[in-house]
Amino acid sequence: MAAMTSSPHQARTSARPPLNRRLAEFGTTIFAEMSALALSTGSINLGQGFPDTDGPEEVREAAVRALRDGRGNQYPPGPGVPELRAAVAAHQERLYGLSWDADTEVLVTAGATEAIAASLLALLEPGDEVVALEPYYDSYAACIAMAGARRVPVTLRPHVGEEGASFRLDLDELRDAVTDRTRLLLVNTPHNPTGTVLTRAELAAIAELAVERDLLVVTDEVYEHLVFDDAEHVPLATFPGMRERTVSIGSAGKTFSFTGWKVGWVTGAPALVSAVRSAKQFLTYVSSGPFQYAVAEALALPQTYFDAFRADMRDRRDVLAAGLAEAGFEVFRPAGTYFVTTDIRPLGGGPDGFAFCRALPERAGVVAVPNAVFYDDREAGAPFVRFAFCKQVEVLQEAVKRLKTAF
Repeated sequence: MAAMTSSPHQARTSARPPLNRRLAEFGTTIFAEMSALALSTGSINLGQGFPDTDGPEEVREAAVRALRDGRGNQYPPGPGVPELRAAVAAHQERLYGLSWDADTEVLVTAGATEAIAASLLALLEPGDEVVALEPYYDSYAACIAMAGARRVPVTLRPHVGEEGASFRLDLDELRDAVTDRTRLLLVNTPHNPTGTVLTRAELAAIAELAVERDLLVVTDEVYEHLVFDDAEHVPLATFPGMRERTVSIGSAGKTFSFTGWKVGWVTGAPALVSAVRSAKQFLTYVSSGPFQYAVAEALALPQTYFDAFRADMRDRRDVLAAGLAEAGFEVFRPAGTYFVTTDIRPLGGGPDGFAFCRALPERAGVVAVPNAVFYDDREAGAPFVRFAFCKQVEVLQEAVKRLKTAF
């Protein structure tokens, strides 16, 4: 009897699933799930962090002009167009006194997300440990996993005092998390999702630890222009001993409200930027050609733009934070970013942020995100829910009205 043969179209079967096991724990992002829920229910989407209006008209027109003039319509240079690299360097020097060589110390990326991926893939090897502030942006964990490294979370803890509710870093816990296997510290300030802005003293302590233990640092500073009240953004690279060991990540999306353009950048010493570029060239190679020219012009806008942008976002924060408090949430008033973290326990029903957020669209016509997705320790993040305030004031007011009615 002839042996049976498989059809060339027969599905391949294997005990091993298609997805790389390092990514198996991540699945579909919570942002995709909640944005789809907002669409299907007609809810106000305060979950995903993107503005509902475009940024400055002159910046948009700069992109149109670049398109029409044929600048960037073909592959731009691998490190980014010279105009944008020069603008990033000038922006850093003007604001922080950091002097970067535009040719060897600035690299343009496809948004901050690619900058994070390229940095971690370039600087880590299997078995390395990465100490990261928890809760953290979800791509951090995925990129650490893709590099074969191990993440070690240091949790920002909720604190309620006379000055209000906030999340704080325990510097002793950070120091204790560093071992002989630690390669890199991954820092995010202003911090998403908690809205914490690390103080000068906290950053000085992180810098001392990095120098003492000879660690690399990747610092995500995409919300550098969104700091409120008495908070200040101080780049880690400005501290003694940090310039040569820090990869700093910036982005145009959050500052100029053109998140779809995906223009980010890395600054650092030549050896670090060269390493990141080696990984980045095999991810997108290049991207966002005409938009790079527009962002170069955006970074050169007068300080009045940045001041007005910050003041406008602060006012929106105040509208949402006050409304959430009136609806019964405990509110952690953010010192930076455009997110408000809340504790849902005062509303009753238990500390299950996932269940709360999945029920919220039907209950109130509003979408939020459960902070637990940003934690390794899901229990620690269970009662916290994040709302975005980068929306029109009228939209925020309507969302607040719905939440007050629902609760």
